[in-house]
Amino acid sequence: MAGIDYSSLIPNNVSLHENRRLQRALEDWQPKFLEWWQDMGPLGFQAKETYLRTAVSVDAKGWAQFDYVRMPEYRWGIFLAEPEPGRQVNFGDHKGQPAWQEVPGEYRGTLRRLIVTQGDTEPASVEQQRHLGRTCPSLYDLRNIFQVNVEEGRHLWAMVYLLDAHFGRDGREESEALLQRRSGDADKPRILGAFNEKTPDWLSFFMFCFFTDRDGKYQLASLAESGFDPLSRTCRFMLTEEAHHMFVGEAGIMRIVQRACELMREHKSDDLRKHGGIDLPTIQRYLNFHCSVSLDLFGSEISTNAANFYTLGLKGRFEETKKTDDHLLKQATYPVAELDGERIVTRDEPALVSLNERLRDDYVADCARGVARWNEVIRKHGIDFELTLPHRAFHRAIGSFAEVRVAPDGRIVSQAEWDARHRDWLPTEDDKEYIQSLMQPVVEPGKFASWIAPPARGVNGLAVDFEYVRLG
Repeated sequence: MAGIDYSSLIPNNVSLHENRRLQRALEDWQPKFLEWWQDMGPLGFQAKETYLRTAVSVDAKGWAQFDYVRMPEYRWGIFLAEPEPGRQVNFGDHKGQPAWQEVPGEYRGTLRRLIVTQGDTEPASVEQQRHLGRTCPSLYDLRNIFQVNVEEGRHLWAMVYLLDAHFGRDGREESEALLQRRSGDADKPRILGAFNEKTPDWLSFFMFCFFTDRDGKYQLASLAESGFDPLSRTCRFMLTEEAHHMFVGEAGIMRIVQRACELMREHKSDDLRKHGGIDLPTIQRYLNFHCSVSLDLFGSEISTNAANFYTLGLKGRFEETKKTDDHLLKQATYPVAELDGERIVTRDEPALVSLNERLRDDYVADCARGVARWNEVIRKHGIDFELTLPHRAFHRAIGSFAEVRVAPDGRIVSQAEWDARHRDWLPTEDDKEYIQSLMQPVVEPGKFASWIAPPARGVNGLAVDFEYVRLG
């Protein structure tokens, strides 16, 4: 395994200097990426020094270093996890064969589509979060969003490397297109719906990190099982960085919940809008929205595409190698929620076409563990309220429930009841206006906005009041 070459224009551990054609292609793409970053990256902070971590190794014991850096000077690079000697395809029709180091010709189009779809999500989230720095609740949080942003940029580099290294001219054209689409653009939107939604405030940002980046975790983990070894190794290292993004989301919401509880006890009132806090029912409505939008990212419950990806050995299940079945699934079934008249029922369907739903189940269980930790904060304050995940059929735009009106508790409701009640279940215009009114920047080290509690500890062992971003 090559060490990381930081003397190169593009830091990498793939011996880029040995492939001049690829090196030239990536060096040609780099200024276009930097132009995109200046145009669509964090607005107003490009010249500020931020205390960021930068990948310097793929060794789990010490893979990153921390220091001040201006974001356009961040050393975005190409890092693949260590190869596994003798690695095989672990599922599907090619199970037991040596993992592929090059793209099998017959799977070229399908594999390219998987990589492009994943790659498109990375710049999209940077674009969605572009304006949030100007309303940061603290320097600590400002640093965290910039860390998320630069790592999403590095994840874009990871996918572009695969496209340029393994797909020739087609791959280079796809790399260009990744910089041309824009989140929410009417003419050139991002590929997946959730990445065209606005992220106008920090409550939405924390929900996005918790729910939507968690979808990213499960998609990357499934691709990390791929029989195409460069994709597997790329995604395995991306997961190392993705963990921080989910932490930012979970810890951010937990701190908002904690502050809400503190204000409720201090003022002996549930009406926190008088006191500059975010009340728990509003948090629940934002939770419902972001969870439901993220559930759509897994696709339809019954999917021949998912079955094909698996059978071809391109995309596995979450923790595929830990499962004890035959890894072929030709005869297996899996329980899937379906619509039966006016009821939602569970039926056993062929496991191969139910792979999206199985991955969604893994995701929901993981989300539930995070929500349970938020509820523990509420319980410790002695408050009678519980945050809950909405039913998977609630507010869906893709799959079996796209045309069905379903309440958060899973009841199928009439259009009349939906029209009367949906403001209790999803963020209202009043909610959005109130949350926006709270978005006033707090940039003094150690100070925090009224609606969020400080973190328990700082970054990399530093104090909470450290100057994480130098704004002077």
